[in-house]
Amino acid sequence: MVPLVAVVLGSRAQLFACLLRLGTQQAGLLQLHTGASHAARNHYEVLVLGGGSGGITMAARMKRKVGAENVAIVEPSERHFYQPIWTLVGAGAKQLSSSGRPMASVIPSGVEWIKARVTELNPDKNCIHTDNDEQISYRYLIIALGIQLNYEKIKGLPEGFAHPKIGSNYSVKTVEKTWKALQDFKEGNAIFTFPNTPVKCAGAPQKIMYLSEAYFRKTGKRSKANIIFNTSLGAIFGVKKYADALQEIIRERNLTVNYKQNLIEVRADKQEAVFENLDKPGETQVISYEMLHVTPPMGPPDVLKTSPVADAAGWVDVDKETLQHKRYPNVFGIGDCTNLPTSKTAAAIGKITSSISLFLKKMSPRGTYCNKNKSLYDGYTSCPLVTGYNRVILAEFGYKAEPLETFPFDQSKERLSMYVMKADLMPFLYWNMMLRGYWGGPAILRKLFHLGMS
Repeated sequence: MVPLVAVVLGSRAQLFACLLRLGTQQAGLLQLHTGASHAARNHYEVLVLGGGSGGITMAARMKRKVGAENVAIVEPSERHFYQPIWTLVGAGAKQLSSSGRPMASVIPSGVEWIKARVTELNPDKNCIHTDNDEQISYRYLIIALGIQLNYEKIKGLPEGFAHPKIGSNYSVKTVEKTWKALQDFKEGNAIFTFPNTPVKCAGAPQKIMYLSEAYFRKTGKRSKANIIFNTSLGAIFGVKKYADALQEIIRERNLTVNYKQNLIEVRADKQEAVFENLDKPGETQVISYEMLHVTPPMGPPDVLKTSPVADAAGWVDVDKETLQHKRYPNVFGIGDCTNLPTSKTAAAIGKITSSISLFLKKMSPRGTYCNKNKSLYDGYTSCPLVTGYNRVILAEFGYKAEPLETFPFDQSKERLSMYVMKADLMPFLYWNMMLRGYWGGPAILRKLFHLGMS
């Protein structure tokens, strides 16, 4: 067997050899959904809202616990996307086509796919309503509706994307425009933004900045580029260990970072971006650009904002350790749509789904958790900070902003091995393990790493 140390520390050729062998060994476990149809019902033991990373993963896990026929997913989209790879798509390192697959191919086989949009949640009656006038009841509800992109909250968007020189890695419709803007860059300001709202994958707005800088160096344009990162935040990163490493990169590569600056308008016809100084509300600055990457304001999905399951801000109101709703014990929230006090990343889903699975296993028939003192979810979040076309700082941390690192080396250092994991290993694990319900978070990487070392 090829040891995983060859994957983590070796070349891409070794990586693919190991993955090929792993894929052969796991062939019986990793079969894709065949798209078999089932008669729609109006009640399920477990009803999952959302067909993103969290929803598909939870459905796969619940299928093994209660039977596929007792699980359903409500999701209107025809395609499922592995969105973390869009950072590399926007920089020309990956093709957009590699990020998506038909939704039917990732729905766990036997699980009912209700191809509809949720229009109302009624947890008091244990049911939901859809846009095709169906009412569906449940015993357990798992809400995984993701986060909503609100480009329209920036004046001039989304219509501004019809113009050149502007892109956004957060949407399948605009990620390739980022790469086009990067290729077409001649000289001037290259601006990258971070909004004054929660965002999914909070590291992504600066990852594309580092990749763009690397591209400019590779193509001989660096001396003509003034690279600006305007962020609404007061720091480059929330965990000091990784923030210190990033600040050193920013200094070495002569990048300009302006804090407490929020993008409020794009004048795409004039190639101008307008920013508000959050420390001095009402004070604005207009900056011309040759390239602009927009990270949109984000928020909870509209259907949740006025729902009984939402907190005052519109997020699903869950216990941060158990993911159980604070008022409805048979309702759970997962991923970006919740009010968990941690970063919203796909890499955390594996750990979260393991926590919910364990929690449900310990539920009494009356819906009471049998061991309330046990912490299930520690806020684990992983953010592979891409700092170049072959380098990544792997940031891993918890609720207390303390590092929770997987590997026995300093992960605040830029490494080729971590880039290979981000670009090649993680997509493989996502499609073939996580969405099949076999990914339990970073523990599996630790085990495989130490196996490779033994």
